Parts: sequence; C-alpha cells; structure tokens
Amino acid sequence: MDNLAHTLAGAALGQAGLKRRTGLGMATLMIAANLPDLDAIGLLFGENLAWRRGWTHGPVGLVLLPPVLAWIMVRFDRWQERRGRRPPDRLPVRFGPVLALAYVGILSHPLLDFLNTYGVRCLMPFSDRWFYGDALFIIDLLVWLSLGLGIWLGYRRERRGEGRAGWPAAVALAFVAAYSTGMGAASGMAERYVARHMEARGMGMPEKVLASPVPVDPFRRRILFSTGEAYGFGELRWRPDPLLTLEPELVPVGMDDPAVARAAARDGKVADFLYWSRFPFARIERSAGKARVTIGDARYNRRPGEGPFTVRATVPD
Repeated sequence: MDNLAHTLAGAALGQAGLKRRTGLGMATLMIAANLPDLDAIGLLFGENLAWRRGWTHGPVGLVLLPPVLAWIMVRFDRWQERRGRRPPDRLPVRFGPVLALAYVGILSHPLLDFLNTYGVRCLMPFSDRWFYGDALFIIDLLVWLSLGLGIWLGYRRERRGEGRAGWPAAVALAFVAAYSTGMGAASGMAERYVARHMEARGMGMPEKVLASPVPVDPFRRRILFSTGEAYGFGELRWRPDPLLTLEPELVPVGMDDPAVARAAARDGKVADFLYWSRFPFARIERSAGKARVTIGDARYNRRPGEGPFTVRATVPD
C-alpha cells in the first residue's frame, strides 16, 4: 500500500492504546510501519523491481530492523535529555517496550502490502515467491478515511479527558480488517464468476483470471484473463445482477518468442522485470537483423508498450 496508509495504520495502533506503553510509542509505531520500504533505495541503483518488497519485507528484515529502530529511539530520547529538550510529560523510554512496538509496527507493513495486486515476497530470502491478496487498490481512500477518522476521534476524546479514548482507533482498525477481508473475498468471487461465464458461453475455461480492485469504487473490478496464448480484458460491476463486459479483442502473449529469452539473458532490467511480472506479454518488432523487444505486465498494461510498467531491449535476431 502507499506510505500514507502505512503511516495511518501505525498511528491507529498507537492511538488505540499502544502509544501509552512507552515514551515515543506513537513515533516508533509510525516509523516502524514504513521501515520495510527502505528497499526503495534500489531506485538509486536501478534495481527497483529486483529489490522491492523483498528482503526488508521478509523474515530477516522483520527480525533485524526493529532492534535498530528501538536503539535509535532510545538514543534520541537520551540525546534530547542531554540537550535539555526532552518534553517533561514524556513517558520513560525503555528499550524493551520500544522494541515490542517496533515489531508490532513493522509487521503491519507486509500485511498491508499483501492486500494489493503488486505482491510481496514475505518469505525472502528463504523463498522468492510472490504473494498476492488482490483485495485493495494500492491507494484506497476508504482505508485513509476510516483510519484517519478513528485517530482524530480518539485524539479528541483524549484531549477532552474522556474515557475509552482508544476505542475509535480500535474500531477503525477492525473495520479496515473486515473491509479488506470482504474485498479479497469479492475478488475471488469475481474470478470464479468470470470463469463460469466464459465456460457457459462456449468461450472455453480460462487458464487464469484476475479481478483487480480499482480506485474509489469497491463494487467494480478490472478483469484480466489468460487463455494460455493470449490475454483478454473486461470489467465486472457488482449489482443485484452482476454486469460483466468483456472486450472482443485478445492480445497475444508472445512470450515464447526466442527474442524474449535473448533479451532477458543480455539485459538485467528485462530479467528483473520478468522475475517480478505476473502476467507478462511481449511485442517483437524485427528489422535489419535486429529484434526490438517490448515487454509489459497485463495487470497494469492493455498492450505490452502501453502503461507504467514496460521494459525494452534490442537484440540480434
């Protein structure tokens, strides 16, 4: 998910009551909830797809990063104390409680990342398998709104000295969990519905179906299906009577062309892209003894060269 969602999740955990376990509790939870995205440094080295949602999202990163964060938070508190800038009303900052909150916050990160179609390698480095929840779009306004409202209502009750100030944030967290579960179940239902629809109408049983969530509208899914040799696209709207619209044109996969294998062997960016991609398809253009290979991922592209995720390479034909 986006970093605002991660930050709000950490803040909601804190406002629900965990921040009162130790000084700097809220800050620890919010930072820890974003900590696995340290792997975004791969952008500086051209290794974004190969590095993202890997080591820092897997067991090794989730075990080793919280102690580092806890040490930093304790040292920061001591530094403020030496300089006379430590807030007098701050609770004591002890390594043990801060470490516990760091683990809680960091574990929320891969759980949220699992919910979308991009995927997360939550077993790295022991397994490079990608896991997908297909439940939420990467930016979900309802998640923002519910968590933000729960945090604000809880903070307001706290400022007024009212009891049970953690309840609004706790309710918001429970709502997001139930909403995400329901959205994931709806995507699975949509995929089964599309497969049955195609088979019943003599279109053949698709090899794979993906019902991707879309922005804003939880009752709509972008449909992608694979026949093995081609991809098809469509849209499903959940109504009392589901409305499925499938585009008549199929787009060839084209991944069995030898030029694709040569491009992956010669170009690391192509190899990284194929390692990450879930529904890859390729377009090959040949001229003057050269093959220009364009590869996209049908999760986000309608054609190999159209969309945000595309790689290109030119190899001898």
